Amino acid sequence: MRKVLVVVDMQKDFIDGALGFEGADRIIPGIAAKIKEYEASGDEIVYTLDTHTENYMETQEGKNLPVPHCIKGSDGWCLCEELKPLLEGMTAYEKPCFGSMELAKYLEENASEISTIEVVGLVSNICVLSNAVIAKAAAPEAEVIVDSALTASFDTNLHQATLDVLKGIQVTVL
Repeated sequence: MRKVLVVVDMQKDFIDGALGFEGADRIIPGIAAKIKEYEASGDEIVYTLDTHTENYMETQEGKNLPVPHCIKGSDGWCLCEELKPLLEGMTAYEKPCFGSMELAKYLEENASEISTIEVVGLVSNICVLSNAVIAKAAAPEAEVIVDSALTASFDTNLHQATLDVLKGIQVTVL
């Protein structure tokens, strides 16, 4: 059985760019250590990239969150410098909204071989939540884990509420 680490949206715009927030950078060392741990044990590591185009403001998300961010090819779209070399060569899933349907398909196709899916990254109450729910639906017999120290939000109340919701859908919250 395989373990899969899903690193969600550790991009510059969520750390110190357009949607950056205080504390987002604090999870980077822990995620780096987690990536190294998975790599050392031969487990799988994938990551997502929030990916928008120049017409972002015309999209449904742009109308509700009118802050252009993660425009493909921009500096803010890039992985943070600390994690970039660690994720080099790993499978990336570009996603136009919160959850990755490509990731879901991959997990569903391989569900019988996966024992654990660990989801880390940003932002806890948006993309981490969305991808944890997708992982649980795609591989219902795998243990889905979210480590509360390896995710963060701009709103501590929403962060805690998200962790509570995840527990309610049988995601293991550390």
